[in-house]
Amino acid sequence: MKCPGIVISALRGGSGKTIISIGIVAALRSLGKTVAPFKKGPDYIDAGWLALAAGRPCYNLDTFLIEPDRVRHSFYTHMQPGDVAVIEGNRGLYDCIDTHGMTSTAELAKLLDLPLILCLDATKTTRTLAAVVAGCAGFDRKLKLAGVILNRVAGSRHESIVRRSIEEHCGIPVLGAVPKLGRQNFPERHMGLVPTPEHSWAKDSVTAARDVAMEHLNMEALLRSIVAASGDWPAEGGGPIYPRNVLTASAVEPPAATRPRIGVMQDSAFQFYYPENIEALIDEGADVVRVSPLRDQGLPDLDALYIGGGFPETHAGALADNQSFRQQLSALAEEGLPIYAECGGLMYLGEKLVLDSGTYPMAGVLPIVFGFSKKPQGHGYTILRVDHANPFYPVGTEIKGHEFHYSKAIEWGGDDADLAFTMTRGKGLTASRDGACYRNVLATYTHIHALGTPLWARSMVQNAARYRSQKNRRHALA
Repeated sequence: MKCPGIVISALRGGSGKTIISIGIVAALRSLGKTVAPFKKGPDYIDAGWLALAAGRPCYNLDTFLIEPDRVRHSFYTHMQPGDVAVIEGNRGLYDCIDTHGMTSTAELAKLLDLPLILCLDATKTTRTLAAVVAGCAGFDRKLKLAGVILNRVAGSRHESIVRRSIEEHCGIPVLGAVPKLGRQNFPERHMGLVPTPEHSWAKDSVTAARDVAMEHLNMEALLRSIVAASGDWPAEGGGPIYPRNVLTASAVEPPAATRPRIGVMQDSAFQFYYPENIEALIDEGADVVRVSPLRDQGLPDLDALYIGGGFPETHAGALADNQSFRQQLSALAEEGLPIYAECGGLMYLGEKLVLDSGTYPMAGVLPIVFGFSKKPQGHGYTILRVDHANPFYPVGTEIKGHEFHYSKAIEWGGDDADLAFTMTRGKGLTASRDGACYRNVLATYTHIHALGTPLWARSMVQNAARYRSQKNRRHALA
């Protein structure tokens, strides 16, 4: 049985593949298909849009952060018979971190035995695009280059000559041509598309992308290409062969009354979470509780807290105004509540944010003042070596992750012993170090993926269970 799916790539970032991918996902749904969305690479914002378009979570597939076998496991776990997978690539088709290409979108398509559609920006070019397509196809003959979508075509004459050039010289079908769009439905910020939770008209934007795909793409030909070129399920009979809990194996699930409660700070200020990370906490035996420093005046009864990334700088005033939440969080950290924070969460745990609009107090758990730059201060994959004691990772552990931040520490009041990580690759917090520690708090600019760092979820839940036990003993003695 076929495992139908498609990978959508481009020659570079900014070619329009995200909006086209969103449009294809939404168009397939309108045609009665169930779509399993995926995003190649470390990305939260595009994944959020794809999830909205598909009406189900979008999972990230990244062969730098996660071992290739586990990437395949994740893909087949989140595919069901009858689904059509749509995977949006990242950067250019063959781009990667070295000259070997092992972490490229092309290699992911080959790993999953899926056809690939190349999205080409046709601005101010015609027949040259045929040479580009021929080069991409010939660069790796094992890649299933199943079709091309032209983007930003200037008109019917422009489309005709580009289409004929590619099909006649390359023998690869052009599956659609999208004109230059006059109305911008997808506002961009410094990290790409604006996250979906930040505006109420996200569904209207997805509808607009769907309408573009339905009008300008040959969806029937696209579906035929997907089915014809896709590989088979990796086991007879089809269906997912890797249950989810194989990826983050845990002991027998404890009774609900004894499961530790882990808070996840989630709202429009803190929204960067991989679904696999939340699932890993649950698989390890935790109950997950959503909390918000924008909506809630305080924290519920918790045994640990996970604060992901986001844009605290765009919500600095509201975060600062919620003094009761900040004070309670600081008090709980002092009591020993296990807290793990990434990027935006790291910033919130600091003393204050210094912005052009003013200075805003944060939770004050860590002796750090953050400022902002117009250019990225950390951007790309990271490799960390744990060289100081901390609540979550043994000394000697190597961690692979990623960072992307415009913020920076303009004041650091700690010392070297308060930082758990040496940066083998990446920028980190200060002086090629990262991982600020205080009591049971660990906060870092690096984002991790639970499938690539399975120790993280296990440590989170173990710390939460230990804190819960200590808390119960204190209550029993009171």
